[in-house]
Amino acid sequence: MSAALNAVFQSRRRSLIWAVMKIVGDPQIAEDVAQEAYLRARRAIENGSIDHIEAFLHQTARNLALDHQRHRKMRSAYEADGVSDDFLQNIPDNVPSIEAAILDRERFHALQKALSGLPERTQTVMRLSRIEEWSNRKIAEHLDISERTVFNDLKLAMAHCCETLARFDSR
Repeated sequence: MSAALNAVFQSRRRSLIWAVMKIVGDPQIAEDVAQEAYLRARRAIENGSIDHIEAFLHQTARNLALDHQRHRKMRSAYEADGVSDDFLQNIPDNVPSIEAAILDRERFHALQKALSGLPERTQTVMRLSRIEEWSNRKIAEHLDISERTVFNDLKLAMAHCCETLARFDSR
């Protein structure tokens, strides 16, 4: 069956490339699409038989060409033409600098230290509220304290954290 595919591809190669060329408008891309269609037809034959090899080959090439066009249109909607390499090289990465990462780590450690200096219940209230996202009512029931106490503990913890970060940022 693979020999039949080779024979069909060799005899119909020009018409296949021409059909793809009408869609993609670029001879090199048309050649690449025709080659990919051949490879896909070959894989399909290995997985089972194909009744009409020539039709399968042309339909596969057409589908690949249309896919290529869709992708090209999608890319052109987001890519700018005529942009210089210098301009592209000067676009900053969306990755924090090493200095920013170190500073963030130091701020985190300062915040951790500030939280560890709070009373244990206040630490627990802060963790349950801000990390576990529990409601004040649920925290109050869990710790057997009033909702007002939960509110006051949160207020104390937040103020302490804000003061610590303000001191850290002002140095």
